[in-house]
Amino acid sequence: MRIKRSVNAHKKRNKILKAAKGYYGSKSKLYRVARQAVMKSGNYAYVGRKAKKRDFRRLWTVRINAEARVNGLSYSNLIHGLKLANIELNRKVLADLAVSDKNAFAKVCEQAKSALNK
Repeated sequence: MRIKRSVNAHKKRNKILKAAKGYYGSKSKLYRVARQAVMKSGNYAYVGRKAKKRDFRRLWTVRINAEARVNGLSYSNLIHGLKLANIELNRKVLADLAVSDKNAFAKVCEQAKSALNK
C-alpha cells in the first residue's frame, strides 16, 4: 500500500502560509521562503518575550529611583530598608505607587528610612 500525502501536505503548507500572512512579497506567497520567515520571526518573538521582562524591570527601577530620591533615599537604600522593615512589595507595585500615588510611596519610604536608622 502507498500513502498519499496530499491532504496533510496542504494542511502543513497552509498553516505556514497563514502564519506568514501580511509579510512582504514572496515571504507571504512562496512556501519555502515563508517557512524560513516564520521560523525566523518565531525566534525573534521568543527573544522579544525575554527582553520585554528585562526592559520593564529596568523601567520600574528608574521610576522607583527617581521618586525615592525625591524622598531622600537612593534606590539601593530604599530596597535595603524595605527588606529590613519586612515590607514585601515587588518592583512593579513600587513603580506603580511612585507614579500614581506619591503619598503612599512617601510613607513606604519613611518606613524604609526608619528601618535603616535602627
